[in-house]
Amino acid sequence: MTTRQERAAATREHLIDTGLRLAEHTGLAGMSVNLIVEQAGVAKGTFFHHFADRAGFLVALHQEFHDRLFAEITSAVAGLSPGRRRLLAVAGAYLDACLRHRGIRALLLEARAEPLITEAIAARNKLATQQTTPDFAAMGWEHAAEGAALWNGLVVEAALLELAAGQRRPAIREALARFLSPS
Repeated sequence: MTTRQERAAATREHLIDTGLRLAEHTGLAGMSVNLIVEQAGVAKGTFFHHFADRAGFLVALHQEFHDRLFAEITSAVAGLSPGRRRLLAVAGAYLDACLRHRGIRALLLEARAEPLITEAIAARNKLATQQTTPDFAAMGWEHAAEGAALWNGLVVEAALLELAAGQRRPAIREALARFLSPS
């Protein structure tokens, strides 16, 4: 990678990081291109060099956050065999990361109303389901993929509840664990 490419990548990452910080305070609806470039300290032309428009930026913001999140989760479950313990580790890593990055609330709630982001959300949910289906299969679930899809929804909803509370909610985490307990 050339020095110019490295600077361009660093600028793009800086814009994304700025967007993630802004999401906590303004939500997605209040995040204008003018505000992003002002907070990032770059020219508007720089923004448009990296992103075609605001919607493209929001998609990139969503994808970048989830790429970072998936990397944290992958690290948290390294070496764990498929099954209940790994699913709980995935959920815990996801919930903890959401609490550390408060702007995720906007990405979880408001992104559903952004038409261009809905495709990215669907793709991310599909990936999460594919990655956890083996866990449900290892636990003997007859409909492992369906269980994985529902689990994904439960964990996202748990994140929203914890974000609303502004802290970990042990009862929510215990309830999640109960969903995976044999009856």
